[in-house]
Amino acid sequence: MIYQFGLGVAIAFFLAAFNFPQLSPHLLSSLSAVYPDGFPGLALLLLRVSLGWLFILHGYPKITHLRQWAESLQTPVFLCFLSAASMLGGGIFLIIGFLTLLATLPILCSMIFAIYLHISGSKPFVAQDPYLIPEEQYQGALGQGEPPSWEKAFMYCIMLIAIAVLGPGAYSLDALIFAS
Repeated sequence: MIYQFGLGVAIAFFLAAFNFPQLSPHLLSSLSAVYPDGFPGLALLLLRVSLGWLFILHGYPKITHLRQWAESLQTPVFLCFLSAASMLGGGIFLIIGFLTLLATLPILCSMIFAIYLHISGSKPFVAQDPYLIPEEQYQGALGQGEPPSWEKAFMYCIMLIAIAVLGPGAYSLDALIFAS
């Protein structure tokens, strides 16, 4: 995550040096130069904090059981570490609204990869409801759970794109730092 942060800072300041104010250090925050307050700002705060908390909940068990997760995906441990670290660190950054665009992009890459894994594994977009599947045909982790599908990763992508485009809102550290 630190290399992504460093790269983002370097690109933002490089673009600022060429007098592109719309792509200046503000790019660290979002693709929008506006930090809405009032009800839109509260809605962005709710979305940002909820999504950040969900990614912390997803990232923590992955990073604490990294080898097991990598083996189940048949993916190199290093890539799984980058994904889990982006979820955990990005989730924290989303909650506080700090470097919001840089927090969303690595998680978005992880979710796009998750979609790829589901599609290449012939998983459906929306799985059947668990109560419609006969008990002997599906047993998730620990004997229960929802059938695999790529619906959740897709919805996470949509929410991350919304935050990246609309920004963190006025109730964020980004607004305190980057608002003119």
